[in-house]
Amino acid sequence: MNLYKEVYKPFFDRSMAALACVIAFIPVVLIAILLRLVHGKGGVFFTQLRPGKDEAIFKLVKFKTMNDKRDVAGNLLPDAERLTGIGTFIRKTSLDELPQLWNVLKGDMSLVGPRPLLVQYLPLYNSEQMRRHVVKPGITGWAQVNGRNAIRWEEKFKLDVWYVDNVNFALDLKILYMTFLKVLGQRNISQDGHSTIEAFKGNIDK
Repeated sequence: MNLYKEVYKPFFDRSMAALACVIAFIPVVLIAILLRLVHGKGGVFFTQLRPGKDEAIFKLVKFKTMNDKRDVAGNLLPDAERLTGIGTFIRKTSLDELPQLWNVLKGDMSLVGPRPLLVQYLPLYNSEQMRRHVVKPGITGWAQVNGRNAIRWEEKFKLDVWYVDNVNFALDLKILYMTFLKVLGQRNISQDGHSTIEAFKGNIDK
């Protein structure tokens, strides 16, 4: 039994998330006001269902980085055309992830763990990739500090599974420190030529 993973990590997550909420309160309010001014009635938060530990579905919350502009047929414009200036800034600085501290306090997420991806990806994972759901998803993770969106899906999943097999307190502290450095450097935000990462197409066992 990994005592840290089962007992101490949940306590560490909630304690640090509560502290971070206090520290980030003013920046969160300022960002919300700016987004409200830019997006108008479009709102400031983006919520989406994501799979968590053991594929349990929860509602993830982030700051909204895109507007709701649509074409004449009523369809949303491509991501690159809807990404606003303030949205680009808060995404580059990872400030859009701050509302997920609420998910950590609720117990849906950890500070560190594999990132929660789209629900529609669940049938596309092979058995090894599915192991990324053995632990709670995180605001940051081993894959995020080793390439983030600039690496291929298969590489990212290997890093996620490696974390699942090696999770410990020292590793979590290392990832949090590396995340801080990555955010300061604003590196590996997205794949070359894309405003957001390309969709995962699948890699199922034969």
